[in-house]
Amino acid sequence: MRRQPYTLHFNPKLSLNADDKHVRDGLSTVSITGDNLWVSCDERTTIERLRRTGPHEFGEHCSYKLTDLLDLPGDADCEIDIEGMASAGHYLWIVGSHSLKRKEPKEDDEDTAKQIQKLAKIKADPNRYLLARIPLLLNAESGNYELHKTAPHPTKSGETLRAAQLHGNGETNELLDRLAHDPHLKVFAKIPGKDNGLDIEGLSVTDAGQVFVGLRGPVLRGWALVLELHLVEDKPGRLRMEKVSGAAETYYRKHFLDLGGMGLRELRQRGHDMLLLAGPTMDLDGTIAVYCWPNATKQTTDTLVSKKRMKRLFDVPHGHGPTAGKDKAEGMTLFDDNRVLLAFDSPTDARKKGADQVVVDVVRLPE
Repeated sequence: MRRQPYTLHFNPKLSLNADDKHVRDGLSTVSITGDNLWVSCDERTTIERLRRTGPHEFGEHCSYKLTDLLDLPGDADCEIDIEGMASAGHYLWIVGSHSLKRKEPKEDDEDTAKQIQKLAKIKADPNRYLLARIPLLLNAESGNYELHKTAPHPTKSGETLRAAQLHGNGETNELLDRLAHDPHLKVFAKIPGKDNGLDIEGLSVTDAGQVFVGLRGPVLRGWALVLELHLVEDKPGRLRMEKVSGAAETYYRKHFLDLGGMGLRELRQRGHDMLLLAGPTMDLDGTIAVYCWPNATKQTTDTLVSKKRMKRLFDVPHGHGPTAGKDKAEGMTLFDDNRVLLAFDSPTDARKKGADQVVVDVVRLPE
């Protein structure tokens, strides 16, 4: 894998969350529109916008508070765990992990019994149950794309673009309600994401209205799963799931992909194909690879895609030994027609060139 490093420069006044975690240390998804790079940290309720400022640099960091754009069920300090972003039809789409989380014990605490008991505690964060779209428009004067709660459609007179989110409340949403009855997924909806439970970590949206949601977990006997939805705004600010033809479960198609036991980390449309960033479903170091799923957007039924029909493009290096748990590729977006940009969760010190900087990789796709 031949990589070209690009440096992201963040504004120190905008970069720390309530727990003093820097945005660069938890990059979970990325997307590009024009000269702007959009990134998200999985422990925040904001989306960060940068702009290309040099041949191999992005800067001019701007932060958007999602509490100003959406009606989040939880408070502003309750993380969304944003794990996917996509742009289509003058909207930026985002999805939370929809996962439960298990308390993490402190290894150095002398009260071992207390820490063991902590491992039995499972928590739900209301803001994680978010699937939404936000108007995304180019400001011709500044050259930046901007997010809005509402905005006039740029080409359709009298039409208004509105921020909207999938119908739900602080405990569930329409997608989770339907998955609670799914024969493959219902037992995993009550399991924390890092335990091979339900965990969304990828999103791609086509101009035709197809919404592809990638699951990091569960992986079923080695098969990863992508859900294909179609969402409509049935009243201002609210999205609902429409029936999808050729789907056994009526409201979503299921695409099972043989990725050798890996789950999905990111999805990116390239023509009718889908590029997939795949990696371990559990919280461990393991193989991370980029695949191509041919003709993904042209499927009309539920599918079972064998290993021989998938194209493994390249493997992505990750931390090991003294850097175990570091440099885990979490975000991927098309940089141009022939290259992808990869962003990393828990970057090594080698990627942190300055106090508020981090290095990402741009990689050429095989012919």
